[in-house]
Amino acid sequence: MRTIYETKLLDYDEKRDMGIFWLSCEAGTYVRTMCVHIGYVLGCGAHMQELRRVRSGALKEDETMVTMHDVKDSQWYFEKYNDENYLRRVIMPLEILLTTYPRVVVKDTSVNAICYGAQLMLPGVLRYESGIEVGKEIILMTTKGEAIALAIAHMTTSTIATCDHGIVAKTKRVIMERDVYERKWKLGPFAKKKETLKTEGKLDKFGRVTESTPEAWKLLFGEPEKGTSINAVASKLGVSKELPQTNGSVDHKKASKKVEESAEEESEEEKPAKKADKKAEKVKEKEKKKEKKDKKKDKKDKKSKKKASSDDDDSDDE
Repeated sequence: MRTIYETKLLDYDEKRDMGIFWLSCEAGTYVRTMCVHIGYVLGCGAHMQELRRVRSGALKEDETMVTMHDVKDSQWYFEKYNDENYLRRVIMPLEILLTTYPRVVVKDTSVNAICYGAQLMLPGVLRYESGIEVGKEIILMTTKGEAIALAIAHMTTSTIATCDHGIVAKTKRVIMERDVYERKWKLGPFAKKKETLKTEGKLDKFGRVTESTPEAWKLLFGEPEKGTSINAVASKLGVSKELPQTNGSVDHKKASKKVEESAEEESEEEKPAKKADKKAEKVKEKEKKKEKKDKKKDKKDKKSKKKASSDDDDSDDE
């Protein structure tokens, strides 16, 4: 089953019983069969004499079209004169075919993870285009304009703008080769906190939520399909948006800033121990200084005794 979007009758010759019509159709449409079916409906019979494709996706009959002779000539020109201008004119980048898709610009730290099949999460989004709808195909791009992958959107533009965590899009087809960008996953603060929660037994070995998982982590990462924001989590937990949270797994400093790990913030119980350690270090430094002073005094006393003994020897000789 294929969809015909639009048809136009351009010309008709009654003497020759021939007509010219233009149509816009879905990929995979059998135009030859369509002409036969038109003849069945009219009761006179029909067949297709000539087919001309005037557009395929983003490619049209304009200056972007080239012939096989152009391909051969551009290769010869490049090998002969080492000039790639003609070759670049003939062989165009893949991104030209993807200009009709809504675009999402991805941070460089998330590119390689997507190339390995990861889904695009909200922290990895740098910029996004308006008009994105759930279930719509989008193109994931780098900051240099390179195509990373085709993906299916799981958030609208408004949701991306108002949330802080969640799945933005699920990868459909990866375009870029792996390891073009450096591997950066499992290096962020949330990834490190996830590993600590695994070791503490607050997450299972796959990183999924358990009964002992902190409530803040459940609200932020418990349902990745659902977009969440820091403000919503802070309001549910009854935490001030300006002060950090010390009893949960995540700190909320300001409504506009990202969530930081509570393990990185100093708790009130740890401060006295640190103060005691500092005092002990100061005492040790003072003791070391006293020892140095005593050693210097001993050296001076020994020198003075040697001088006195030498003077006595001189007086005896006289």
